[in-house]
Amino acid sequence: MPRESKSRPRSGCPVSIALEKFGDRWSLLIIRDLMVRGYTTFKQFQNSGEGIATNILATRLKKLKAAGIIKAESEEKDARRVHYRLTEKGIDLAPVLLELLLWSAQHEKTGAPCELMAQMAGNRQAILAETRRRWAERDPNPLLPPFSTTAAQSAPKSKRSRR
Repeated sequence: MPRESKSRPRSGCPVSIALEKFGDRWSLLIIRDLMVRGYTTFKQFQNSGEGIATNILATRLKKLKAAGIIKAESEEKDARRVHYRLTEKGIDLAPVLLELLLWSAQHEKTGAPCELMAQMAGNRQAILAETRRRWAERDPNPLLPPFSTTAAQSAPKSKRSRR
């Protein structure tokens, strides 16, 4: 199967173009880890609990960097040690990630505490402002804890009716 040209999108559809940049599972999880968990290093992403292989992680980091969503910065004390950081373009994905998180917590079995999700749903603007503040100030403290996989397996789906 021939590979798609990297310089030409499949279509002019904004959703299609966005998915070409970050629409795979691993890219969104890396963005999540940068945005809400405060992770910045390859090792932190590797140990995030998602089970990403090192070669896939390296490829996704390069792809996100090439798309201008993240940047890599060498540590002053040890230039071999690289820290990744969201760019302005990357932090602008915060509303998308928040809505994806809330949608999934409402419609799927997840390990996200119901009270926390209800609080976040009712305070979207404050959550987004705090996310941007942490990014601007390089605050490494996590906005959200990792969610339990055992809680996700036993959690009931949302009782909201499906139309």
